[in-house]
Amino acid sequence: MTGKFLAAVILICALVAGVAMYYLQVYAYYENVVPTGTDDVQLTTLDGRRETILYEDFKAIDADSSPIRYRACFTTRTPLSTLRGTYEEYTGAAPRNAPAWFECFDADAIGDDMADGRAHVFVSERNREFGIDRVVAITEDGRGYIWHEINDCGDKAYDGSPLGDDCPQREPGGN
Repeated sequence: MTGKFLAAVILICALVAGVAMYYLQVYAYYENVVPTGTDDVQLTTLDGRRETILYEDFKAIDADSSPIRYRACFTTRTPLSTLRGTYEEYTGAAPRNAPAWFECFDADAIGDDMADGRAHVFVSERNREFGIDRVVAITEDGRGYIWHEINDCGDKAYDGSPLGDDCPQREPGGN
């Protein structure tokens, strides 16, 4: 009898822990970002200035628990051809999955659009915080997506490799 009771307690504890971990990863830390309506979508020009582009239908989520949890969706009427001639493109970006409940951000579909040339990725802000770039992907039909990418300096810092001369100085006490 004691063995069955202990086994049941262990199973219940494991179930509660599993449900708690799932909830913490998918729901607990995310918050909706309140849009400013004026500077939520910015791109870096070819000469290094940041400019706000025209956008509508902005939705975003973020979490303080990680610098790469930011995701946003929007639409723009600015033609992709205009954006490509004006703003710095970003190479090597790969959209990260968003929680399933944030339905407008489908990382697989965005990645397919990028691979097929139907979407282009632009620099929003390099080193938003050390090692993290904000990027914006915009499709031919005006759908836009924003997320954070770990850049080369971030990769080196997080895996312990020596930082190169091209990396900015890290703030004291920073990661």
